[in-house]
Amino acid sequence: MCTIERWEPTFLYPGRPPHELIALIILNTPITDTATFRQIWFKASYRVCADGGANRLLAASEAMRQSFVPDLIKGDLDSIRPDIKRHFEQLGVPIVEDPDQYATDLGKCVKAVAEQDAAKRTEHVIVILGGLQGRLDQTMHTLHAITKLAKTRKRVWVVSEESLACVLDKGEHELVIDQHILGPTCGLLPIGTDSALVTTKGLEWNLSDTETSMSTMVSTSNHIVSDLVQVTTNRLIVWTCAILAS
Repeated sequence: MCTIERWEPTFLYPGRPPHELIALIILNTPITDTATFRQIWFKASYRVCADGGANRLLAASEAMRQSFVPDLIKGDLDSIRPDIKRHFEQLGVPIVEDPDQYATDLGKCVKAVAEQDAAKRTEHVIVILGGLQGRLDQTMHTLHAITKLAKTRKRVWVVSEESLACVLDKGEHELVIDQHILGPTCGLLPIGTDSALVTTKGLEWNLSDTETSMSTMVSTSNHIVSDLVQVTTNRLIVWTCAILAS
């Protein structure tokens, strides 16, 4: 019997407790939607800044500095400002320098979450804040990273100012959509695979065992029309949808 994977980003939904433990990784990108940021922050049980992500955290929490203290800051530490480094050191935050130039700060923080899970015998769902805006190569790195992570972690989400993304592995999936928060625009992207055969329900333009690839057709600018979107795919694909302005 086929297992249907159910996806529900309750970390974005006000008044809804998360179903799973959340590990928040803050990247070095501007935090402009502070309402969404705070929603995720207070639902996370483990919070990590990737190097200069500490600068972004402090900028977003200037008026409430004492309420926004991460569990860890990690990276090659070439981006964190000296005054912000001192600020968090004084608050007792572990700051770990990892000079490995063959690993990104995101990868180093994912490793830190894995080490935390191993030590505590937990399994966090990773939510990455940032990484889908700005330079195209950095956006592609984020998509590359979550595609690789799909092989070892059951759920990884990426949240930016305007978009939410996750990787759907081969099989059947249900995405629970709060249409006051997400949509209507959405897409299914064949990243990390040559092509995929995809069937959907709950979209304005549903796919029916349709091939999607970079050389044939990609489902972008589709619209969510239901609180439950169903996706069946024979290969790994990336699901993305818009986040409505707070």
